[in-house]
Amino acid sequence: MSIFTAELTGTALLLLLGNGVVANVLLPHSKGQGGGWIVISFGWAMAVFVGVFLSASVSGAHLNPAVSLAMAVLGKISWAQLPVYLSAQMLGAMLGSLAVWAVYQRHLLACNDAGLKQAVFCTAPAIPHTLSNLLSETLGTFVLVYAVLYIAAPAATLGALDALPVALLVLAIGLSLGGPTGYAINPARDLGPRIMHALLPMGTKGSSNWAYAWIPVVGPLLGALLAAVLWLW
Repeated sequence: MSIFTAELTGTALLLLLGNGVVANVLLPHSKGQGGGWIVISFGWAMAVFVGVFLSASVSGAHLNPAVSLAMAVLGKISWAQLPVYLSAQMLGAMLGSLAVWAVYQRHLLACNDAGLKQAVFCTAPAIPHTLSNLLSETLGTFVLVYAVLYIAAPAATLGALDALPVALLVLAIGLSLGGPTGYAINPARDLGPRIMHALLPMGTKGSSNWAYAWIPVVGPLLGALLAAVLWLW
């Protein structure tokens, strides 16, 4: 398996299971409807576990352009490899979202709330405020990347459970910092599915909120750069 294939497959599974739990909790007539934020946070944590477990031995399981950018800044991957990681992550995010759409297509059609449909694919702020929303995504991603650098540092490993610390980290971020923006903390996780939301038929769906779309891209990249700088310092 190549780095491209590992990142594509890992990110696709991350989005299939992550956005899948959102669809399960939010969409009408789903057996998981009303499960709440705890279910969503745990679902995303387990999605991270699966994606990291699958791809770690080949690509390092970045599954996130912000992580890949930090690794390039720190010299842990070459700058020439960065486009391979980013393209695989974006394509994987789009494919994972396509799979969620296919599984929940009837539920999406049965949903009359455009906001819920959008939430299945991408994030939106609970209270729109540019600076606060940007800070939320920046700080959440800083915590993710800075902690991941420590998780990846020890020589001792947990074997098949190496993915568990990262999953628990994402769970902690979701439970603590996820409320303001839905904790994208990953440009591909938000932008790829947002593109799919704009393209896929699902009845009346409303806007894909492109005016907000730059925040879950720029915020995570800033957070990753801050984490890399502090790590070097």
